[in-house]
Amino acid sequence: MLQTFDAAAVARLCPYDGLVDALACGLREPIASPARMHLDPPGDGSAFLIMPAWQTGGLIGVKMVSVWPANAAAGKPTVTALYNVFSALDGMPVAVIDGTELTLRRTAAAAALGARLLARKGRLRLAVLGSGALAPEMAEAHASALDLERITLWGRRAEAAQRVAQVLAGRGIAARVEQSLERAVREADVIVAATTATVPFIEPAWVSPGTHVGLFGAFTTAMAEASPALLPHASLFADTRAGVLEKGGEVTQAIAAGLITPRAIRAEFAEMVASDKPWRVSDGEITVLKSVGFAALDLLAARHLLASSPAAK
Repeated sequence: MLQTFDAAAVARLCPYDGLVDALACGLREPIASPARMHLDPPGDGSAFLIMPAWQTGGLIGVKMVSVWPANAAAGKPTVTALYNVFSALDGMPVAVIDGTELTLRRTAAAAALGARLLARKGRLRLAVLGSGALAPEMAEAHASALDLERITLWGRRAEAAQRVAQVLAGRGIAARVEQSLERAVREADVIVAATTATVPFIEPAWVSPGTHVGLFGAFTTAMAEASPALLPHASLFADTRAGVLEKGGEVTQAIAAGLITPRAIRAEFAEMVASDKPWRVSDGEITVLKSVGFAALDLLAARHLLASSPAAK
């Protein structure tokens, strides 16, 4: 029987503590994740992405996601998606899932997993940069994975950041809005950026020693949230090497400028979760995790969702 999951069901069945752990465990498994197809039907820099992934003898998942930056001005979501699941045994349809909520939650969970692996231990101050749909999810996911002293929100429009704070308050999470980007960055132990910026806005001089920076918004070579000049002064990690070297704006721009080489990427997610060794070398080290997204994360999130559904009990 084909199951359907709307956004509310995805949120209810995928709380972040369980989802972060599911990604950490699932990334140790072999998953086929071909390069995504990237289309721009309007020809204006928008994106329509097709992202398949599968496990032999398990599930096949295909996400179709649209990224329309111009939608924000019209009050519409920038990112929308559908996720379709099939059986890898007989090809039969299994589920249709709200891919927008699934994408938000798997992205936030992946960022939180990265911070859990790379941030310093102890009480930490989180700065969430960006005020779109991902912002409250990033804050909640990190709160589930880290011991946070406080959460600071920054957005280009203060009123949008304030709305994020109100959403979080409704979830029982306290967060404060900071109007100064520089102060938000300087005072953070963990920074996560989730924007569609094409001009870098995180300056290297603002990033304090020991900070972990998660770059999760920019997903093309023309996009960047942090100045590429930060990377030579940081330990660099990737969600996947291949994806980041092809599409990770900060990384490709730093390589083109001769600031780093591809070998600067120390490890990718699968390597990080497969090893028990600490990936942070010292408390004073700056770590950067660059993500452009990859289809295995969606499949793992969908698998976790299906396993958590009443039909699976």
